[in-house]
Amino acid sequence: MSELVEQISKRRTFAIISHPDAGKTTLTEKLLLYGGAIHLAGSVKARKSNRHAVSDWMEIEKQRGISVTSSVMQFDYNGYRVNILDTPGHQDFSEDTYRTLMAADSAVMLIDAAKGVEPQTKKLFWVAHRRHLPIFTFVNKLDRYGRNPFDLMDEIEKILGIRAYPIDWPIGIDGRYKGVYNRLAKTVEMFEEDGSHGSKKLKSTTGSLDDPKIKEMLGDELYNNLCNDIELLDMAGDEFDMDKVTAGELTPMFFGSAMTNFGVQGFLEKFLELSPMPQARQLQDGTMLNADNEAFSAFVFKIQANMNPAHRDRISFMRICSGTFDKGMTVYHAQSDKPVKLAQPQQFLAQERTIVEKAYPGDIIGVFDPGVFGIGDSLSDNSLKVKFEDFPVFPPEIFARIQPKDSLKRKQFEKGVLQLSQEGAIQVFKQQGVGLESFIVGVVGELQLEVLEYRLQNEYSAQLLMNRLPYTVARWVYAETEDDLDGIKGLDNGMLVYDKKERPVILVNNEWSLNWLLERNPKLQFTAVPQDVKKI
Repeated sequence: MSELVEQISKRRTFAIISHPDAGKTTLTEKLLLYGGAIHLAGSVKARKSNRHAVSDWMEIEKQRGISVTSSVMQFDYNGYRVNILDTPGHQDFSEDTYRTLMAADSAVMLIDAAKGVEPQTKKLFWVAHRRHLPIFTFVNKLDRYGRNPFDLMDEIEKILGIRAYPIDWPIGIDGRYKGVYNRLAKTVEMFEEDGSHGSKKLKSTTGSLDDPKIKEMLGDELYNNLCNDIELLDMAGDEFDMDKVTAGELTPMFFGSAMTNFGVQGFLEKFLELSPMPQARQLQDGTMLNADNEAFSAFVFKIQANMNPAHRDRISFMRICSGTFDKGMTVYHAQSDKPVKLAQPQQFLAQERTIVEKAYPGDIIGVFDPGVFGIGDSLSDNSLKVKFEDFPVFPPEIFARIQPKDSLKRKQFEKGVLQLSQEGAIQVFKQQGVGLESFIVGVVGELQLEVLEYRLQNEYSAQLLMNRLPYTVARWVYAETEDDLDGIKGLDNGMLVYDKKERPVILVNNEWSLNWLLERNPKLQFTAVPQDVKKI
């Protein structure tokens, strides 16, 4: 086995997806605790004590108690190199989540035991499913009263259309579970109660169902209930089939509480055993590039400015797809058709960084970005020169005109708007004949405008004036001639603007106004996204 193949077999790169408040950031933190990356978990809820989740590093995240940007964390566990992609759960930041899923090989779907499958869970499940990612389910918050595990299984199967196979099964009474039964290993794990409130690893005792000590710990009632549940699951449920998991037809299901650490270690170990190593990646011509190809390749899936406010830096996160990354290497940048040196390569535990000497397929590294990279850019060895498939694009639905409150701060304002648009946080448009100070911004969700305003003020010292626009529909316009474009009919209640690549875009109030335009301009073609990219 070559060193490259050996390194690939050790890697696990996955994203955690869920509805807001299902406990995703808490679970991420507890996986880091069990991975030895942190030694004491600070409860995410303990905002007053200024202890925040390690993956929520942005100031606005700490204030609001939500994740608004995806973050990347790495640790080693039992011989595996684990790359966790923590994503924002809030629907206003779905674009960031969609892009992050492009870099993952599998997804962990987190479900609140009391609420079941929620709207955003459903939406993100379908994105992961369409990307053919194996999906593992973790039912969280077992420390509180929730729904019957059989009901939750049934809901996943009916709403999401995927069969569920519980790998482990909770033992106890609703809200007061004492342990889990591992169906594959046929063992019981009983957890000790402690007073650490989840800040330390939870002690447990493991044994077989026949073990007298386990029977005694369970008591007659719990023991009999568990035996009945196991019989019912074996009779009515699916067989465990790894091929079906890989094909996205079956989701392995786990139960636990990220807050108290109940079931977390068992989930982590089984997940690492079952989840896929780095997979082949699709190129723009439809062919696949295997991870064990010796030539280096990677793509940029996230750009983040000002992770270190003291240095005002800009980091491009890239997923390595094939070959070996070596510190200081120069690679081919497909979008500019030029060589670029990958400077200051780093790996992350939230804001903590370590310099990378070598990295392998599946690894996520951040490199210093002098302003040349864009989201979706392809990088590769000069002998390979590949271009990966395009990233999906969301047409914006909320628009506003923004300009600096203080014209003396125009440079900081323009720099901030440019950098945030390069991150993919906003889409920026210009109106011809209007001063340089004014931009039209488009976003998918309301909260993105709030984050834009907050970050411009706090990271670029630029306050803005914002005027909301009445438009909800954007369409890119394609015309045979400039005259056809200049003579658009029926744009009285709309606006013609240009995106960052100088492509014309019309903004209108609603679908009815769009249809009005379509009827009056048969020579023009309108598309929901630029023709060279795909839409979600």
